[in-house]
Amino acid sequence: MGNKTFKYDKILTRKFEKKIASLRKNANLTQDELAFTAGISASYLSAIERGITDTTISTAKRLAKALETRLNELFIFD
Repeated sequence: MGNKTFKYDKILTRKFEKKIASLRKNANLTQDELAFTAGISASYLSAIERGITDTTISTAKRLAKALETRLNELFIFD
C-alpha cells in the first residue's frame, strides 16, 4: 500500500505545481511577486512549482489569498 500512496502523492504534487504556476501566470505575477505577497521565499515557491516539495495547508491558504482565489480552487485539476 505504501507504493500506491507514494504514487498518488506524487501525482497530486505534480497537479498542484501546475495549478499554482498556471494561476500565477494568469495573474501576470512573477514568482518573486507571488512569493512576497504570500509571505514565503521565492525559492520555496519555485520548489512547489517544480514539484520538488509538498506544501502545508497553511501555505496553500496563503497562496490562494495572494492569488485572490479560494483555497479549494487550488485543488481543482483539469
